[in-house]
This record gives sequence, C-alpha cells and structure tokens, in this order.
Amino acid sequence: MTMIDPGAEIEITGYQWVPDFARGFVRDLRPRWACEEAGIRYRERLADVRDKPGWLLEAQPWGQVPIMRDGDIVLFESGATLLHLGEKSEALLPREGQARADALSWLLGAFNSIEPAMFEFTNVTAFARGEEWAKLRRPSLEEFIARRLAPLEQRLDGREWLGESFTIADIAMVTVLRAIGGSKLLAAHPAVEAYVARGEARPGFAQAMADQLAAFDRNAPEQNQGE
Repeated sequence: MTMIDPGAEIEITGYQWVPDFARGFVRDLRPRWACEEAGIRYRERLADVRDKPGWLLEAQPWGQVPIMRDGDIVLFESGATLLHLGEKSEALLPREGQARADALSWLLGAFNSIEPAMFEFTNVTAFARGEEWAKLRRPSLEEFIARRLAPLEQRLDGREWLGESFTIADIAMVTVLRAIGGSKLLAAHPAVEAYVARGEARPGFAQAMADQLAAFDRNAPEQNQGE
C-alpha cells in the first residue's frame, strides 16, 4: 500500500517526467522507499525537469531532487532526507550503540566511497561511451570499482544487510549499486549482487519504484506516450 497521502505533513519533491534512461534512478526514490519501509505518509510535489521552476531552484542550489519539507523544515540531498526520516523511525535507524554507528558509517560510505565511481562508470559507459577518452578510462575504472566492491563483498558474505537489520544505509547502498546492475562488475561479487537483489525484492522498494514511475507515466509528453 502506497504511503502517498495528499494531506501528509511530509512533502517529497520529484520530477514529473524524465527520459527513459533515467527512469527508476531519480533520487527521490530513496526517501520514497524509506517512507514505505517505516509507514511514514508523504505527499508528492513534482517539478518539470525540462523547465525547472523558481521554487525548486530556491530550495535546492543545483535544481535537483529530492527536496523534503517537514512542517517548517526544508532539506535537500537524498542523504539528508534519509537521515531525517531515520530519526523518525527505528525501522530505519537504530537509536544507539554500534548498530546506529554501523548504519551511519555505511550510509556515508555508500555516498562517499561507492557512489562517485558509479557516477563515473555511467558517464564512461553511457553518456560518453563513444569518446576516445572514455574507452581509455574504462579498464582502470573497472579495476578501481572492483577494489571498492571487495570490502563490501567481504562485509556481506553471510550477512543479509550491512548491519544487524535493514536500515537507511541499505537504502543508500542498494540504490547506489543499481547503477552497475547486470554488469560483469556486479556479477564478479556474488554476495553484493545477491544483496542488491534482496533490496530490490523488498515490498517497500517495489512500491516506491511503482509510485515514481506512475508519476512519470501520468506526465509523459504526448510524443512519448505509448512508447
């Protein structure tokens, strides 16, 4: 059951529509998923990615999503939204001890130690794949990513989640790693690959994804409908 509620106190900003390559990867997926896991109701506010409104640019310096409003509080960056929601529910973030420390450490690890390489991999293999520099960069980048995934493989060997239970760290890490889903890089790390599959199999992920895609479908430009 979706947690979207037009009367909810919390508001999550996403995009009305994105091109096919970005479907399912826009980062408002992260707070949407967190809300589904914790049973936190939220309302949507959708912005046009092709003509970003002034209110979006005022709330987010780079005109990106998500933005979250909770009463008088406004946050941007998906990591900040996850931390804010985590403080509202122990289903997302343990309250104390090593379990909390693990969740916070792996949350920041996902964004600082893994995600930058995922950004570069997408650029090299998709946006700039035809350029000579991208072809030259790819082998060393793949080696670097493999070295980054090795400690994660070790951590997840015999574990279901990064910590004792599912937390916002797993929302961050799974959504980061989806950028290399289906690649030989992920397949070479079976514990990591299985971990991503477990995350994507959670009902909360499925609902968050369905709600994000439904917004894109409702607002698709006429020339894209039915494609």
